[in-house]
Amino acid sequence: MLSSAQSASKKISLAELVLPWNIERNLRRHGTLIQQFVKRDVLSRYRGSYLGMLWSLLRPLSMLALYTVVFGYIFQSKLGNHPNESKLDFTLALFCGLILFDFLAECTSRAPTLVLSSPNYVTKVVFPLEILPVMAVGAALTQLVISFVPLFIGLVCAHGTIPLTALYLPVLLVPLILLCLGLTWLLASLGVFVRDINSVVPVLLMIVLYASAIFYSISKVPPGLLPIVLYNPLAAVIDEARNAVLWGVPPDWPHYSLMLAVSFVVLVVGYAFFMRTKNAFADVL
Repeated sequence: MLSSAQSASKKISLAELVLPWNIERNLRRHGTLIQQFVKRDVLSRYRGSYLGMLWSLLRPLSMLALYTVVFGYIFQSKLGNHPNESKLDFTLALFCGLILFDFLAECTSRAPTLVLSSPNYVTKVVFPLEILPVMAVGAALTQLVISFVPLFIGLVCAHGTIPLTALYLPVLLVPLILLCLGLTWLLASLGVFVRDINSVVPVLLMIVLYASAIFYSISKVPPGLLPIVLYNPLAAVIDEARNAVLWGVPPDWPHYSLMLAVSFVVLVVGYAFFMRTKNAFADVL
């Protein structure tokens, strides 16, 4: 038997689902519940461990140290974006790209099982299922924010200062957050009906990893392959974030506007698809 909250969504027209202020109003109505779920999800990861939440900082710190040794001193890799680029600069650029990719990867890899792992919320109680993807993105965003701490520490060690353009970082993350939220809604719904999605996502993430200009500079991409990278929202966000945080370059606002538009479309499509299909979750589960 469907809950009243799910049955009510049948009456919502598609036009209402794609209006951004309706999406915002619906999520704001469950704001307290979302905060509680995000906090519970973050804390549950470290429950029972001796260091607890400290692991959220130790993990990215250990990653940064590892990348510095392997890519900076063993492979001696460089992006070639700056004439005075040091070994640590490449490490920081790589680290910046990987923590942004990890944010996308965590959201999308969890998405297919979000509803499947919470059958009680679907079949037994009145619960706004659309907040489950929001919870997953919020928890991943918490880890992303913590991961930027060692990045800034490394930046100070390398250059003695942090560029003022780093203040653009919260703005530059908006398209990525919207993109992840839209994809998580979409994959969470598809995961209920197509169980193979859970196996397909890791393969797609591997392709995205190498198509997002994380290990190389966009300027080094051959012209024939350049459209693949340029139209990859994650690659665009990584490039803009690196420029702002590491090189002191302000965002390319026309490029940013395109990223924001693409991410917003994904957000609206993902939300509308989830809200239209969640009525059938109980039948499948």
